[in-house]
Formats: sequence, C-alpha cells, structure tokens
Amino acid sequence: MKKILALLLAVLMTVPILCACGARDATVVRLSEVTHSVFYAPQYVAMSQGFFEQEGLRIELTNGGGADKVMTAVVSGQSDIGLAGPEASIYVYNQGKADHPQIIAQLTKRDGSFLVGRTDGEFSWEDLRGKTVIGGRKGGVPEMTLEYVMRQHGLTPGVDVTVNTSVQFNMMAGAFTGGEGDYVALFEPTATQVERASQGYILSSIGQESGEIPYTAYFANKSWLQANADTAQRFVNAIAKAQQWVMDHTDRQVAEAIIDQFPDTTLDELEAVTARHRQIDAWNRTPVMERHALERLETVMEQAGELTRSDWVPFDELVDNSFARSAIG
Repeated sequence: MKKILALLLAVLMTVPILCACGARDATVVRLSEVTHSVFYAPQYVAMSQGFFEQEGLRIELTNGGGADKVMTAVVSGQSDIGLAGPEASIYVYNQGKADHPQIIAQLTKRDGSFLVGRTDGEFSWEDLRGKTVIGGRKGGVPEMTLEYVMRQHGLTPGVDVTVNTSVQFNMMAGAFTGGEGDYVALFEPTATQVERASQGYILSSIGQESGEIPYTAYFANKSWLQANADTAQRFVNAIAKAQQWVMDHTDRQVAEAIIDQFPDTTLDELEAVTARHRQIDAWNRTPVMERHALERLETVMEQAGELTRSDWVPFDELVDNSFARSAIG
C-alpha cells in the first residue's frame, strides 16, 4: 500500500513540472488590440477557455488605443498580430509598402458602437440636425461608419451635423459625461455603464443601421506570416473555436467566460452587453472575410473622402483567407 501511495505521489509531483514545461514551450504571440471591449468577446473566450493553449500558444495582449497605433506596433515589429479595422491595412497597402500587413481572420461583422444621447425617449436620426456628435478619430472605421449612417438618413456631416473628431477614442465617454457634445458613439461596456449611471441613454445601434462590414480583423506583416505560417494557423484555429463556442453558449455563459477581462463590470452588465451584441448579430460566425463585405467598407471609406475608387485594394492582395478556411475545415 505504501508503495502505491509513493507512486501516486511521484506522479502528482510531476504534473506541475509537465505543465510548467508546456507553458515554457508555448509559442508567444504578441497581440495588440484596438481597444478593450466586450465587442471582442470571442477573443477573450479563446483565452479563458484555453483554445490558445490547446494550440500551443501564449498570448501577450496589449491595448493599442486606436487602429493607427495598433498598425504602428505591427509594422514596426513591436507586435506580431494586430486587431483593428481593415481600413488600417488599406491605408498601409496604398502607401506602396512591399511588406504590407495581410488580414488573416475577421472577428466582427458590423459596427459595435451605439449612439448615446442626453435624453431618453423616441429617437429619430433627424434629431441630430444642428447638433454635435463626438464621433471618434477621423479616418477610423467608427467615425466613417457613423457618417455613412448619417448620409443614409439624409444628413450631411459637417453641414447638417457637426462631427467632433478631436477627442481620443478612450476619452470620448468622459468628454460626453463632462458636458461636451449632444451625442456620442460609444462601445460596450462603456455605453451601458453610462446609461446605468443616468449620464446618457442608448438610442440606436450604429451597426444595425450600417449593415454588415468587416469591422474588426486580425492582420500581420506578410514577412511575419511567411516566417510563422504555423503559428498564424494555430492562432486562427483558436479564434475559430471561440467563435463557434460563443454561438453555442448563452449570454450568461459568455459573460462568465470573459468577466476576468472586465473587473470593473458586473456579471449582469456583461450579460446585458453580450445580449445586445448578439441581438445586432455583431460577431462573425467564422474567421473568413467575404469580398462583398470588404467592398462595402471601401464604399464607406470612399463616401467619407478617405479613399477614391482607384485606391480600392485587390481583395486577394489584402486578405489571405487560407488560414481561416483551414481553421473551419
């Protein structure tokens, strides 16, 4: 009996050692995200449910604080993979850079921001006429999509509505609650927190109004993808598993899976935010990006004056769907 106990003890003692070795042997992927938001729930699910670990990866996550900063981190080699709007990749491609970033997986398929105003009640986009909206960085997908929706409702940005693009992305809620502007476009969980604090009211989903576009996607430099194709494939595999997991589980279960990422948000708030994102069909079901979706984004950019038709990027030059298609079999 003593020999059996000793053997069991020896086996148990080797388990942490094996786990530690596995952690040390994991491939590190430096990931920069445009902001930290429940909008990217599948990514946090991949982390909490061990999907990256199953692929032999360890994620070092940093908040880039804007698509331009994420792209700078990727292009300079400070980050391996970036998560931001595809517009950042389009801008770099049009600069003629040979080692330009390529998109390898799409995470969200519509704008995840919500228009927040100062008064509750029935809302019409016509209410924005003559008012000021804090819209985000000029040339960023959130701001361009907001302007696209305004035009769809007969409003000309800069003429009928003042769009304030001077406020940094992570300062927009504070500026609004501090008294600046009449409306603001906010992501979750900030929009819900502002509403629950009675500092504003969620009036409309910008994503529902705009229709499907490849709002956020993962990208990496071509040279990095060529040198680390296996790592890229394993990364996209984990994202694909997480996307399916989110589709197969309840809002409460998703909230429980990601709550460690949002220590200042309650479980009930996370559940409500998850439900809101699911209601507007925010998340891509697979990591594959479709051509028509990218073309709608380029239309949004063209209408915003940030892109001309001659600057539209060939789909296969910008997007490498091989990793995504392999991930879904």
